[in-house]
Amino acid sequence: MPNTISILLPGYSLNTDVGSIGFCSVLLIEGEKRVLFDPGHVGRRRFLLPALESRGLTPGDIDTQFLSHCHWDHVQNLDLFEGATLLVHRDERRYTRRPHPNDWATPKWTGAVVDMFNPTEVGDGFEVMPGCKVVELPGHSAGSMGLLVETADGRCVVAGDAVANGGAALSGNIPIIFWNEEKARASVRRVLDLEADIYPGHDRPFRVRNGEVQYLTDFKIALTGLSPETKGATFDTAPRPPFVMPAIEEQTLERLAGV
Repeated sequence: MPNTISILLPGYSLNTDVGSIGFCSVLLIEGEKRVLFDPGHVGRRRFLLPALESRGLTPGDIDTQFLSHCHWDHVQNLDLFEGATLLVHRDERRYTRRPHPNDWATPKWTGAVVDMFNPTEVGDGFEVMPGCKVVELPGHSAGSMGLLVETADGRCVVAGDAVANGGAALSGNIPIIFWNEEKARASVRRVLDLEADIYPGHDRPFRVRNGEVQYLTDFKIALTGLSPETKGATFDTAPRPPFVMPAIEEQTLERLAGV
């Protein structure tokens, strides 16, 4: 039976001038096992459980949780799936125990949360199940990784924030970098070189053809509590340069020695 990829919760690159919304893609990959790719943050918890229920599933039906990386918006629902095996990259796990003070996406409690679930450390080429293997994509974080998945419709790369959205695929630059700029750009190139459909961390799945992004699903979201007529609400569509963490030159694996 070929693997399938289902969108439990779609990802969005929505932001505000008062804080990050952080809606990452939460995906279900089914084949020999049921793999949950990034459980997301607690602000989406009351939508995640019904998304599973609509497919006749409960948290106990998930065999494996796969963390593309350990930023706050990707890890907070880990406890919903305590019976599942947790997979994380070794460098990412080490980093969670000693995050840089400027890294606002990795609070100091992150390592304690990840270690609580006794994760299995994996890396490039690890076979999660037949037709589903790990692709290392560092740069956004120390141990960012994705999955190369064989489906009935062809190969797909579930890329996480290594390719956060369609704009990152076209520009070669991801919106936020906490680890290494050069490696982040190399990871985008690696994903594109696979010539597969891409499931990004904060956008709809897409493919790149002739220098253009072709989305595979429609955009849909309802914003509540405000409208274009709401006094004080503005809609800023100006492009933003990538955010690079201050003192990123201090982000080295040597700094994590002994962790």
